[in-house]
Amino acid sequence: MRKKMFRGKKYFIEALWEGLLKISGSVTSIIIILIVLFLFSEGMGIFKKKVVEDGYVIAVNKNNPVKDLSPEQIKNIFDVKIVSWKELGVNINEDEISLLRLDDIPNYFPEDQIAEDMSNLPQIISQILKEHPGMIAFIPEDFAKKGFSEKVLDLGNINLKEFFGGKEWFPTAQPAPQFGVIPIVMGTLWVSLGAILIALPFGIAVSIYSAELASKKVHKILKPVIELLAGIPSVVYGFFGLIVIVPLIQKVFNLDVGETGLAGSIVLAIMALPTIITIAEDALRSTPRAMKEASLALGANKWQTILKVTIPYSISGITAGVVLGIGRAIGETMAVLMVTGNAAVIPHTLLEPVRTIPATIAAELGEAPKGGAHYEALFVLGCILFIITLIINLVVEYISSKNKNKVA
Repeated sequence: MRKKMFRGKKYFIEALWEGLLKISGSVTSIIIILIVLFLFSEGMGIFKKKVVEDGYVIAVNKNNPVKDLSPEQIKNIFDVKIVSWKELGVNINEDEISLLRLDDIPNYFPEDQIAEDMSNLPQIISQILKEHPGMIAFIPEDFAKKGFSEKVLDLGNINLKEFFGGKEWFPTAQPAPQFGVIPIVMGTLWVSLGAILIALPFGIAVSIYSAELASKKVHKILKPVIELLAGIPSVVYGFFGLIVIVPLIQKVFNLDVGETGLAGSIVLAIMALPTIITIAEDALRSTPRAMKEASLALGANKWQTILKVTIPYSISGITAGVVLGIGRAIGETMAVLMVTGNAAVIPHTLLEPVRTIPATIAAELGEAPKGGAHYEALFVLGCILFIITLIINLVVEYISSKNKNKVA
């Protein structure tokens, strides 16, 4: 009787633990899915935002034939880089472009004729635009309604082409913020690729040495040192890069500044090494001793055994270490922010200042008004980073599965 009660209690405890584990796994999966959905739902709102700064419009003379302007064209007009309508393919009598903002109105109209409540500003702005056919005005949306008789340009919303094909990231530009993600994505890929190329050979080499060649005495010293490197905060790596690596790069390559993509790649490679080494070493040590001894017994030397038996058998674990190392390199924020120059320009070499996606989000999220275009654009950057990481994981998993099949 007691045995039955004991067995029943044991089965009940096992079933309870099994249920708790299932619930824990389900809750974790649901939370991850909700986080991803939240990320995408917040980001997609940017494509409902207008090209021009919220609450403002672009207006011209009603006889001006211009119908549409891109965000880049608007920025260049107000930065006085485009000074004539012919450059935009528009032919009007007054070819030179003149600008009108609210602060400029007293230059065209006596201040004493402007009512204190500014109720007659729509009529005043209309009159100024009538008298200057080549003028383009950036005015509050409320002033372009009742009493306003000129032409308001319907510039539409930010679209996919302008966002993903844009070459300039300037979210605080007026009157049209620039949300071109190409410089940010290119900077992320350049720095991450450089970090992978540096960390991968060193990481695998050290893991092979530690697992197969190092003596027990050396391994006891090497293992804690590598694990200690994994626990160092990223800001410390950033300080090290800023004080040591940046001046060294500036001196060696004779650059004006040392804050470059190469500095970011070296710092990220150092940060990724402990992860790659630790996981790859554990995978190499999991190779059955019988397989190694069989290889040696057949006449293979130690290096041939490592290359032909140990590495192919443990390739899955090595791949996992590489993926985690790459994930840290792509998602790192503070260290990259400190050593890469934080310049949102399209890089052509690793010897130029760059800006990465995580650094952009960290630097700008606190300044972006919640719910605004800038805020939502940063969430889209987060979505892009998620997709890049997912693609890398899928590619590495595919390569790993092919290697498993070859070994089998």
